[in-house]
Amino acid sequence: MTQPKDRLEQAKERWRKEDLARALAKSPLRRGEFHTDSGIPVPDLLTPADVGEPSAEEVAKYERDLGFPGQFPYTRGPQPSMYRGRLWTMRQFAGFGTPQDTNRRFKYLLEHGMTGLSTAFDMPALMGYDADHPLSRGEVGREGVAVSTLKDFEILFDGIPLDRVTTSMTINASAIFALACYVAVAEKQGVPQEKLGGTIQNDVLKEYIAQKEWVVGPRPATRIVVDMIEYTAKSMPRWHPVSISGYHIREAGATAVQELAFTLADGFGYVEECKKRGMDVDDVAARLSFFWDVHNDFFEEIAKFRAARRIYARVMRDKFAARKPLSMTLRTHAQTAGVSLTAQQPYNNVVRVALQALAAVLGGTQSLHTNSLDETYALPTEEAATTALRTQQIIAYESGVDRVVDPLAGSYYLEYLTDETEKRCLAILDKIERLGGIIRAVEEGYPQREIADSAYQWQREVDSGERKIVGVNAFAREHEAIPTLKIDESVSREQIERLQAVKRSRNSREAQEKLRAVEEACRSEKNLMPPVLEAVKAYCTLGEVCDVFRKVWGAYREKGSY
Repeated sequence: MTQPKDRLEQAKERWRKEDLARALAKSPLRRGEFHTDSGIPVPDLLTPADVGEPSAEEVAKYERDLGFPGQFPYTRGPQPSMYRGRLWTMRQFAGFGTPQDTNRRFKYLLEHGMTGLSTAFDMPALMGYDADHPLSRGEVGREGVAVSTLKDFEILFDGIPLDRVTTSMTINASAIFALACYVAVAEKQGVPQEKLGGTIQNDVLKEYIAQKEWVVGPRPATRIVVDMIEYTAKSMPRWHPVSISGYHIREAGATAVQELAFTLADGFGYVEECKKRGMDVDDVAARLSFFWDVHNDFFEEIAKFRAARRIYARVMRDKFAARKPLSMTLRTHAQTAGVSLTAQQPYNNVVRVALQALAAVLGGTQSLHTNSLDETYALPTEEAATTALRTQQIIAYESGVDRVVDPLAGSYYLEYLTDETEKRCLAILDKIERLGGIIRAVEEGYPQREIADSAYQWQREVDSGERKIVGVNAFAREHEAIPTLKIDESVSREQIERLQAVKRSRNSREAQEKLRAVEEACRSEKNLMPPVLEAVKAYCTLGEVCDVFRKVWGAYREKGSY
């Protein structure tokens, strides 16, 4: 009879010969041998069999709840070799002022070692308005790059080979316009759609839950997301058309468990809607990625990542009948917690970001953005953004955490937290199911109320001093000034002038024809991506396309709830 330890070691050897070998054939190890700074060899993976004589029950739990990296339920990571084969993608959020300003920042960060572009857009673009709209006044280029037409995207990505970088775009309600512009710019560069790699956030459901930037209501907005998933599944195999975003849910005041539950519920909601469309779940799931906040509770954040992969794998297999391993693999981008940064003693933020980034890496993220120390004041300066990038690089190249897969697995505390996080998340998911699904829950205001309660409780703890925030309600001192990025008033004038020049030079009759085609698609069951792409090429504006959506489906106003 095979002993439990022998059984686990045999399974590990099969994993090496099969899963790990396949992974290394695609992405060889970054170095021939891994060892500590003292010369101690670092094995690729450790299990209970490496540190004792596990019982049959311990081995059974390991196989059920942890498994091996790259194997169901993916608790220990989505790839067999993890960072030994390839480091996470290092992104730095960039986007401010004019497209020329952001283009220069892109090139600066790429020169300093950034490995993927991450684009922030200004408030008018996020809300579906052009730079010259009255509601845009005072906001053009302030919290991201200002874009209104394809011309802006041409400038934004000028000199950047889109077949050799991956791009993330943080835009939701008007995401279809941004994706169409990106495709059109690539075509002008001679890059076909199938070679474009990247992600567009496009998670409209979390807008109603947390961020509150929308154009139309939840149901038509979700229809647009499904159109984009369907289109990219057929035409853009390297593109992720939705990044289900817990980040903004957490920034609004959710706990880690609430962030996990509401975010997964959003993702499962998109899968459900795609199934109603008649799409194969294995085509849909390959399009999805997730975006998590990383807060200060170090071990809870690591447990959240591990629980997320496990829950997702089981639900995709057991509820949605996914068959392909990729369909059960949760892919992750992470960003350190903006809401944890303080205006008081801003250099403390460097330490917070470093701890949060380390938690994301130990949790197994595939992509990471580290916030800059000055982001409580303004968009980051180049110096602050470089320090944030250097934080990732120090973790990657100096800390040693890249040398072994899932180094904290087996910690009694971490496994307890992972199990508890999973259990509490599933309870919330069950309640959402009883309410009729996530779209219905959002319409009823359930996630919004839960997050508001958590945010209120957190603030009460800070105000009472029960929760210590260094430099704020503990160890405070006199305010210190730091350099900040200033957005010049000329940005708005320049954007409006370029927008008006585009309108004067375009073929107005053609533009109106393309907008009518978008409206026709809205009123039918046609996929919206092709007509929006044609409208973009005719230099229809972001506001004009979104106005069509508002005309057909009505502008959305949230009802109050208490």
